[in-house]
Formats: sequence, C-alpha cells, structure tokens
Amino acid sequence: MANLEARTSSVGAPGGEYQVFLSFRGADTRYGFTDCLYHALVGAGIRVFRDEDELRVGEVIGGELLRAIDDSILYIPVFSQNYATSKWCLREIARIILPIFFDVEPDDVKLKTSLYKDSLLEHEKRFPEEVKARRKALVKVDEIKGWNLKKDEGQGQLIKWVVEEVLDKLKIKHKPVTERLVGLTGLVEDVMKLLDIDSGDVRLIKIHGMGGIGKTTLAKVIFNQLTPQFGKRCSFLEDIREESKKDGLVKLQEKLLSDIVHSRAIEKIPDTDYGMRRTGEILCNKRVLIVLDDIDRGEQIEKLLGKYSLHPGTRIIVTTRDRSVLPIKGFKYTVLPYPMEELNFNHALQLFERHAFGGLSPSDDQHVLARAIVSTTGGLPLALEVIGSLLYQKPKAIWSETLDKLREMPEKEVQRKLKISYDMLDDYQQQIFLDIACFFINEDKTNAIYMWTDCRFFPEGGIDVLISLSPIKILDNNKFWMHDQLRDLGREMVHKESLTDPGERSRLWISKDILEILRTKESKKKVQAFDLDGKASPNLITNEQLERFGSLRFLKLCNTTFVGDFSECLSKIVWFSWHSPPQSFWAVNMHSRNIVVLELSDNHFTDDSEVWSFFKMATKLKVLALKWCFGITRTPDFSKCLMLERLTLERCDNLTEIDCSIGRLKYLIDLNINGCLRLEELPKEIGGLEKLKRFSLTDCYREEAKMEGDAKEPDTEVLLQFHPSASSRDHEISEEPPLDNVREGTPPGEENHTTEQDSSSLSPDELVPPRTFSDRFKTCLVSILECVCNRDFS
Repeated sequence: MANLEARTSSVGAPGGEYQVFLSFRGADTRYGFTDCLYHALVGAGIRVFRDEDELRVGEVIGGELLRAIDDSILYIPVFSQNYATSKWCLREIARIILPIFFDVEPDDVKLKTSLYKDSLLEHEKRFPEEVKARRKALVKVDEIKGWNLKKDEGQGQLIKWVVEEVLDKLKIKHKPVTERLVGLTGLVEDVMKLLDIDSGDVRLIKIHGMGGIGKTTLAKVIFNQLTPQFGKRCSFLEDIREESKKDGLVKLQEKLLSDIVHSRAIEKIPDTDYGMRRTGEILCNKRVLIVLDDIDRGEQIEKLLGKYSLHPGTRIIVTTRDRSVLPIKGFKYTVLPYPMEELNFNHALQLFERHAFGGLSPSDDQHVLARAIVSTTGGLPLALEVIGSLLYQKPKAIWSETLDKLREMPEKEVQRKLKISYDMLDDYQQQIFLDIACFFINEDKTNAIYMWTDCRFFPEGGIDVLISLSPIKILDNNKFWMHDQLRDLGREMVHKESLTDPGERSRLWISKDILEILRTKESKKKVQAFDLDGKASPNLITNEQLERFGSLRFLKLCNTTFVGDFSECLSKIVWFSWHSPPQSFWAVNMHSRNIVVLELSDNHFTDDSEVWSFFKMATKLKVLALKWCFGITRTPDFSKCLMLERLTLERCDNLTEIDCSIGRLKYLIDLNINGCLRLEELPKEIGGLEKLKRFSLTDCYREEAKMEGDAKEPDTEVLLQFHPSASSRDHEISEEPPLDNVREGTPPGEENHTTEQDSSSLSPDELVPPRTFSDRFKTCLVSILECVCNRDFS
C-alpha cells in the first residue's frame, strides 16, 4: 500500500462496507492509473477501499487494514515496479483475485527476475515467516488470469474491462427475483425493522406462512439488499426441505462453509456431526448473513448453524411453512416471528391482471370476471400468477369455466388450484412438466430437449407453453426453474399413479423405492425413468433386473455397477447418465441403438473396457460427455455415432490422443475440451467440421487465451485456452509472437465464456493467441485454424 509503513493509524472498513479492495504502491500509480481506475469503479456504483480515503486517525493500521481486506468481496492488486518494496502490499497479496500488471511482467511477480526477488530478500531479514508465505503467494500469481498494461499504453479500454469484470463478479451472490414485484415493499420494510442491522446483537427472523405465499421471494429481496453490508460473508441455502431429502445436510453444510470462508479449497465434510462442529467454529468468529430457506425441522437449523455462539451482528433469516419449527431447545437467541399473510385484494387483483392481460386494459366484463376469480383464488401470489397466465388471451367461456372450478375448491387447497393449469396441458406437455418436476430442476435444458425430441414430445413448443403458463422458467444460465409448490404438484401426480406400488409409477427418484422394486420379479413396464443415487453405499444391477423395465427411456446412476449380458436390456433407453461407478465391472454387450444422450463421469474405465461397446451401435447418439474419465489415454472410435452434435471431454487427466474419426462427425456443432492436461495433439480433421459453431479448448496448457476468427460458417466461434502443468518444460517458446496478426490483453473472465457474437464481423486484430505451447501442439492448432477460419497463419 502507498506509504503505509509511515502511517500508524486508521479506521478500517466495517464488515461489508466495501466491495473491492484496491491494492497499489502509491509512488508508482496513485495519481495516474490507480486514480482513474478507482474513480471508474466508484462511478459504476462500486464501493472501493483505497487507503487515502479510508484510513483515519485513531487505530493501528495493521489490524484494520487486514480487516478491510478480509471483508471485501474482490481484491485488485496493481503490480508495479516498486510494489514489492512495501511490506503491506505483500501482506495483501495472499488474497488476490484480479491482478493487474502495470509496467511489469508476470515473470517479475513470479520471482523469476530480480525486480521483486531483491525486495523480498530485504523484507526477509526482518519478517522471515511472513515473507515465506508471500513468496509462495507471488509464485502462484500466474494461476489467476489478469491484465497486462505497459506504462506508455492507453488505459481506457483496460479500465473498462476491469469495471465490467468486477460488476459481473459482484452479481455472484445476488439472488434472481421477478421485476415489478407487487405488494412487497411494506413487507420488506417490516422485516428490515426486525433485523435492525445497526444493532450489535444476534437476530433470527422466522418468516412463516403457507407454500406459494412469497416467503422465499421476500427473503431473496432482503438478502440482495443486505449483502453489500456483509461483504462475502453471506450464504443463501435454498430449498432445504427438498435438498435434505436428496443428499442429507452434508452438501448444505459444505455450501455454507464455502460461501462464508470464500474458498474453493474448503474441506470435504464426512458427516453431519463433523459439519455441525466446523460450521459452529467458523460462525462464532464471523459476522454473517445467512438465509435458511424452507426449513421443516428444527434440527436442520441446529446442524447447519452448529451449537456454538454466533458472532455479534449476525443475522439469520429462516423461511418455513411450519410456524412451530422455532424456537428449538438450546437455542439461546431471540427468535422474532414474521407471519406472511396473503396479498390484500387490490394487490392480488393487480398481480392477476398483469399476467391475465399482459399489461393491457381489460374490458368491463373481463374486469368483473377477474375480480370474481381473484376473490375465489385468494391472495396467494403463485396461484394468481399461474391462473392468470393460464387465462391470458383465452375466450370468455374458458374464464367462466375456470371460475366455476375454483368455486368448487376449498380456499386453502393450493395444489388443486394449480392443477387447473396442469390439466390444460396436452399429453406431451404434461410429460415434459413431470420430467422437469422429478429430474431436471436446476439442470441445463439442452440435453433434455434432445431426449424429448427423440421421444416425440415436441419440446420446443411444449417448453414455450410451460413458460407462458408459468409452471417453469428458464434462468439466465439456461437451467430450468420451478416453484416448489409446482414441483410437489408434479411429484404428487406421479405418486397418485399408484399409491402403494412404486413399480406402477412412471418416474422414480427416491433411491429406497428403486432398490426395493429392483428386488421384485414383477414387470415394471410403466416405469419410464429413474434416478438411483448410491452415494451411501454402492449398488449392483443385474441384466435380469433391468430387463423388467421394458419402457425405460431415462436412466441416471451414481455409485452403481452392472453384472450380466445387457444386449436386450437397454434397447429403449434414450438418456443414460453414469456417475462414479465402482471399479468392478462385470457387464457385457452394454450398447443401445436408441441412445441419444450419454454421460460418463468420475470413472477409471481403461481404453479396452467393455463399457466402450456403448458406441458399437449408437447410431442415434447426439450428445456425448466424458468427464473425469481418468483411465482413458485415447477417445473411443466415433465412426459408429456419426449423428453426434455435442462432444465434451472434461478433466480426462491421462488423455493424450483424440481419435481421428472425429473428422467424420459432420453434424458436430459443439466441441468442448477442458482440463485434459496431457493432450499432445489435436487431429487436423477437426478443421473439416463444417457445422462446428463452438470449439472450446480450456485448461489444457498453462497459458490461457481466447482465439476467435472469421469462419466458413458466419456464426462459427472458436474459443481456445491452454493450461499445462507448471513442470512442463517442453511448452516454452520464443519471446516472439507464435502467430501473426494477434494482440494480447484478454480480460480475465472472458476466457471462460463464448461471446454471442457473429464472428464474421471480427477483424484479424481481434485474434488473441495462446502465449505458451509446444511446437507440436501449435502446428495442430494452426492447421485447424487454417481450415476453420480460412486464413493463412503460417
């Protein structure tokens, strides 16, 4: 930090007051680059810690400075010529996130030159232990992508990149909520008064009310407002009631610790008792904001928060349908209840008409019907939204019929009211709705659409209908979202297919039920899909057991293996996902002519494993994902799956070769190769894939960069990134640029995303090359780019 050794006092930032900590050496950049960057960040509404504004008289600098660092969400060190001469700058370096190299090279910071190394030697004489930690941190700097800027270069574009990246990263903990919420302002004010953030005590607010009334939405709005005041020490645990059924509380404990400690290296939690102890140890030392959404048992609160004391200033928000779930025995803090009431009539009518009329003014007759429907529906936001969306642009007869149905239902029977919307769907749309409710909430829609298309469910139109009627939403990350009341409705519909025999239901997602019916010898022809999670203990499925599922189209397994001859077992399976199979594998003839989506992950299958027989007859395969396949050194032969459109090879640590048959995949549109550190070369045949729209090569060599270029197809995009192990000497090249017509300076964050940009508009100057890779690998890339981009890069 600038001149911090000479200053002896400050008042640091109270917890969460700052979002970004800007670390720099004043003599180098205070009145130039750093000043411009600081004002650009502040101008974008970002709260930035900078020493000259924030260090005030009265307290020792060290503790307050480190507290400001620790409480900020992002850290931006500006490495400059004299940065290492400050011991405070070096203390800050242990927590860097977005580095900027100002008139220095990454090698200087990594201690490969004398520039920083000499300064460290001077500090080491007085602070040997501290310097040891700083030295380790500096050497690892190049593992984090940053920006390079020469002293005489223009700074405006780089500052713009930094501001955009910071704004993007600060959205991480914000929860998405619907715009133009109705009737929530007063509720937010009420809860904020109960929370009283300025008081130093511990407060737990219990928001309770019936499902679909808006408890989670209210909690999200409050969470978004408060996160800036708590910095990174915030956690929102969603849908605890459902998540605890699937994976117990261990996953939630791990997420809570990861959110609060803000580390990717958070330890694995072996069981809930250990997790309860660790969360208690962490939370007693940190002022935190935590939301526990949809609690249904008091013990969940105890196991998630631990039995220790909570730090002064901590705020806990709990949402629950059960008003008796708190207080719990031994909880020594005051619980402040907040009953969530239904919307009043005017707000309910406003919300209903927004969805029923799409912002248009209703006629007098429509307005009368709308008032009658709202009166019978009640003030439940979810029901108002779903029924309003259902009636949008429908004739008066449908409105009158719906009103009659609602009048026959008890006021509090929410699911019966929601089922009106389900009943309006055609058979195919109902199948899609039930699949999402049982298997695909918070899952990417892409692969599901492939399955539904093959099943003739007509998903493109079906999904549009489901979105317009409000049972589902598609989030910004392309994933399905569904309200828990609608999820419960869908699963209840499946349960009612047979109240006593799970083998007579179309979908199974509870492992206990699946294991029980696997042991029975009756036919299960009605079962279309099941998801068997064997995390607790490994499972084994025989060919005789699977043969009884004659209509199975979706099969998802974890920690489960096979034994027997499966030549007649998999004929109707369209989607097969197999995660963490045990190493023992005794199956033969594992193939299917109808498989469209195949996902194999976290396994040790070798190149000669029987599992690769999947490809012998996979003539309809459209999606193939091989992730964490540690045993393979080369990919399977692709010549039997020529219809493949999406191929992912991720973290296959020993993969050295991609079979040249990839060049025969004339329908391939997406190729994603990520983290295959030993990959030696790429088949030149990739360059002949004329339908390829996206090619992502990430974390395969040490340096990462983005390459985009004009292609034969105007919407083709190429994203290349490299990341080898630190010990790979043969990846070094000369200081001269490896390719012509290139520039450097890709902002961090861009290397992990493909921009939705028409590549035909890109100029040669917008190509950004990898800086370090072997001649052999470079030759492969140049060959591919010459084909794909139709340019000469030699």
